[in-house]
Amino acid sequence: MSNAPIIEMNNMNKWFDDFHVLKNINFKVENGEKIVICGPSGSGKSTLIRCINRLESHQNGKILVDGTELTNNIKNIDRIRADVGMCFQHFNLFPHLSILDNLTLAPIWVRKESKKAASELAMHFLEKVKIADQALKYPGQLSGGQQQRVAIARALCMKPKIMLFDEPTSALDPEMVKEVLDVMVSLAEEGMTMLCVTHEMGFARQVADKVVFMDDGQIVEEAKPDEFFDNPQHERSKEFLSQILH
Repeated sequence: MSNAPIIEMNNMNKWFDDFHVLKNINFKVENGEKIVICGPSGSGKSTLIRCINRLESHQNGKILVDGTELTNNIKNIDRIRADVGMCFQHFNLFPHLSILDNLTLAPIWVRKESKKAASELAMHFLEKVKIADQALKYPGQLSGGQQQRVAIARALCMKPKIMLFDEPTSALDPEMVKEVLDVMVSLAEEGMTMLCVTHEMGFARQVADKVVFMDDGQIVEEAKPDEFFDNPQHERSKEFLSQILH
């Protein structure tokens, strides 16, 4: 399986009741690839990545993650979720738990790590996101940028093969965006497979191996960043870029 894509979608479709939100998605991600997914609001970007760890279920077509097909099989879903980390627009930290306890909860309960091993792992990743000195504080005592860095560290504590980011900076004040993007850049440099829904086009230019542009539930264009930004092929891509780059 080593040469197979780590994520593969074949003719994947998703509906919310009568609304056809994802239409015949064909998409591959190679191991270690960094993908930025962009497009107008309501184009299906977040739903697409939420299907990868079954936060949303697709109705037909196929999704394979690291060789395992995503179906209603709970064991397969659990196996995939153990390997896929996710960071959301809102940080989803437990407000009543310390930062350290937020990070150790899943390794202890899901991966059956000892409390000592989980704590050491948590401190390692808090160091990595430059926030180890906040370990005993509670989420409400941290800034938005700090909370998002904690959320990234929490996902990394599960030792994922893939990281999904769903607009991780869109709820942040502008001065906090860079601190989160810096963490994501360092992850990319270490070879983590990443899919990121974002409007941060500077990040896309710097980090992405490929930019995927979506509109109306479809992948309209896929290209390397330089090609996408400097020579978009579709009118819809050109229109989108003219709106967000000026």
